[in-house]
Amino acid sequence: MKELIIAFGLFLFIEGILYALFPSKMKNMLKKLDAIADKQLRVGGLVFVILGFIIIWYLKK
Repeated sequence: MKELIIAFGLFLFIEGILYALFPSKMKNMLKKLDAIADKQLRVGGLVFVILGFIIIWYLKK
């Protein structure tokens, strides 16, 4: 459970630093999300889930 909290904290840190350093670029990127099809977003999300799971599994092994 401790690792999950650390991972969530790291996620928040990375997201926050991106918005703090590049606010206008982040706003533009979020506007462009509207042009991407739901299916593409779903596939991209699943790829990241699988990659994240593999990384976690490898490090915990």
